Amino acid sequence: MRTSANELNALRVAAPAAGGIAPPLDVARLRADFPILAREVNGKPLVYLDNAATSQKPRCVIDAQAHYYAQLNANVHRGVHRLSQEATDAFEATRDTVQRFVNAARREEIVFVRGTTEAINLVANSFGGRFRPGDEILITAMEHHSNIVPWQLACERSGAVLKVAPVNDEGELLVAEFERLLGNRTRIVALAHVSNALGTINPVRELIDMAHARGVPVLLDGAQAVPHVAVDVQALDCDFYAFSAHKLYGPTGIGVLYGKAALLDAMPPWQGGGDMIRQVSFAGTTYNELPYKFEAGTPDIAGAVALGAAIRYVEATGIAAIAAHEHALLEHATRQARAMPGLRLVGTARNKAAILSFVFDDIHAHDVGTILDHEGVAVRTGHHCAMPLMERFGVPATVRASFAMYNTHDEVDALFAALRRVREVFDG
Repeated sequence: MRTSANELNALRVAAPAAGGIAPPLDVARLRADFPILAREVNGKPLVYLDNAATSQKPRCVIDAQAHYYAQLNANVHRGVHRLSQEATDAFEATRDTVQRFVNAARREEIVFVRGTTEAINLVANSFGGRFRPGDEILITAMEHHSNIVPWQLACERSGAVLKVAPVNDEGELLVAEFERLLGNRTRIVALAHVSNALGTINPVRELIDMAHARGVPVLLDGAQAVPHVAVDVQALDCDFYAFSAHKLYGPTGIGVLYGKAALLDAMPPWQGGGDMIRQVSFAGTTYNELPYKFEAGTPDIAGAVALGAAIRYVEATGIAAIAAHEHALLEHATRQARAMPGLRLVGTARNKAAILSFVFDDIHAHDVGTILDHEGVAVRTGHHCAMPLMERFGVPATVRASFAMYNTHDEVDALFAALRRVREVFDG
């Protein structure tokens, strides 16, 4: 019997490594690796639950970035001197690390960018340069603005039309509607692997199969997926995959676009400048080979080196163990949320990553967040760069608590103790 796509995705989140159950995380040891977790905020221990916005950095990542500037600082690919060669080796070693991490077929399929947003813009501008009036781009109602606005701009340039697949009241994609919207004019599908606002894990392999049956390529926004689930781009068979380092315990300002080599080969450069060329004359220019034709100018070399350290840290910790720990935190938080008077969960998909979004029906999310901050608890409040999704659920904003490998059950309890304080303040 064929395993359903939902079941496959669930396995990718929760299944332990082959050979048995993943051992539990030594969270106390992990926390010692993250210097910022020793901070106090407003005289209370920091409870950092804003990991979907950005994760904290382990010492090895901080040290890797500092080591580059202290010992290797030189430009890459351009120098014959020792520092340049060592910097190039370190930079390109991270490309190999990323290739292994997402199981790309070739290292040339890994393009360094500033983050998920730039990766999507690259595809929308380069691949999207072939769009024509009446062509269609299919996204979903749960997308981050960075997977909406670039496609709107592509539509403005080309005359293409943006189509949006809806979600149900639990925050799950309506797959039948998604399939119905796939048509003869669909030129690309772009959707979140994991929703940043709800935590919903989409049945991406099923959706990719639907799109490919019609010859339509698929881009996955993996910003919220790579810290929490095992990602194998060959097994998923996605055509593009985008993610950022800073949500993966790495630095800000760098990310990755994976693209199938045949597609990247056929796409024109998006930006022009140094390192993306083979030969330049005033009569014309020939472009560099993959991936360098998409990496114009001096890259974030230090960021790439630190991204490599972050990935190695995650791999050493074990993605299956991380997923199991975060799932336990989410279950613990969800039980308390359902028991709290006046609190309403927004996004209750059956298959979720470690994100808890909610509202107090009579208290604005920003007020909740402010009081939580006074209690030392850091959460995100607002529309989470997903304003259409907030409109779908009829709320201006939610409170979002998002969990990571270093969070604890005690911190979940601290969150709900602080939420009870919110109720005390507003109930008088």
